[in-house]
Amino acid sequence: MTLHRKAAVTGIGETQYSKGSGMSDRDLQLQAVERAIADAGINPNEIDGIIPSPHGNGFTSEGFNEHLGLKRLAFSATVHFGGANGLTAMHGAAMAVASGSARHVLVVAGRNGYSGTKISARPQLLQANFEATREFESPFGATVPMHFYALMAQRMMHLYGTTSRQLGMVAVTQRAHAMLNDNAIMQTPLSIEEHQQSRMLVDPLHLFDCCIESDGAAAYIVSAADVARDCRNPPAWILGIAEGHPDSPSSIVTRSDTLRSGVGIAAPYALQMAGITPQDLQAAMLYDPFSFLVILQLEALGYCKPGEGGSFVESGGIALDGALPTNTHGGLLSQAHSVAGINHLCEAVRQLRGTAGKAQLDLSGPVVVTGNGDFGDGAVAILSNT
Repeated sequence: MTLHRKAAVTGIGETQYSKGSGMSDRDLQLQAVERAIADAGINPNEIDGIIPSPHGNGFTSEGFNEHLGLKRLAFSATVHFGGANGLTAMHGAAMAVASGSARHVLVVAGRNGYSGTKISARPQLLQANFEATREFESPFGATVPMHFYALMAQRMMHLYGTTSRQLGMVAVTQRAHAMLNDNAIMQTPLSIEEHQQSRMLVDPLHLFDCCIESDGAAAYIVSAADVARDCRNPPAWILGIAEGHPDSPSSIVTRSDTLRSGVGIAAPYALQMAGITPQDLQAAMLYDPFSFLVILQLEALGYCKPGEGGSFVESGGIALDGALPTNTHGGLLSQAHSVAGINHLCEAVRQLRGTAGKAQLDLSGPVVVTGNGDFGDGAVAILSNT
């Protein structure tokens, strides 16, 4: 079943991102949900589908059902793909409304990822969830995401000559974008020299190659096509969406191709459903826990040829005035983490509505959003305002 234009994002909501929210995970999520519902301009009782995040100490579907006072919850689900959760959930939500199982599906994620339990403090949880890491990675000291993903970065640099300076330009460019966003944590300039001089965490990843940890929550609503136009703001139509999972999904070192990712697997299906080519894209919101993944995804999407993503970034290709402006909100590297990438989707919707403030682009074509989680599970969505 194609989902082309059968569903749209009609409401978005975010809390303030910070390093000390003073709120519980549940309160953060409820605030984001209330803002998404208000943004869509619908009555809470019209929500009949919920996909909550399994991360943090937020509500289950039943908890949201009770707190929102819903009259009929017809669809609920939970996905478990780490940072890809926020976008993979859109896949399920779009299928639900396209099939008639629901009319308005709420997706939410958020937690105190800085003032609460940081992911860097959860190696035991990672080991418990991914059995293969106990045999192939952890005996060599690889216990947290930056350890695992540094292996991929090393491979990319070895195969294509991608440089640390090119990785740094991702961080520098996104910091410049974040400084245009009042709801971004990192508000001080970053130079390429500062990036290069920052401490090495796991070779080749410097401090500024790694995402920040933060508190916050974000939510969005996916509505059926026949009711989307009745909502308060112009709908962001889902032209194409797909998810992908790499070979050996719970271990990087056992793959025949270390750089084959879920985003790369999903991209051709999403593009085909949307009826476009990579060169038709006018902006990109790429999940960026580490700077090199932006370069890798530019190539996985087919926008750049393998090995050419680094030079594209270095030449200014992802800047606001570049060929493919990327992560205009600052991304995980400079805006915020902890919301399963939903902040990327919110920025895409703002850009399509023309409400992205100082970072607003002049768009006449589609925007791509990606999610990347765990050991490379991925999702790709292509959105348009027409």
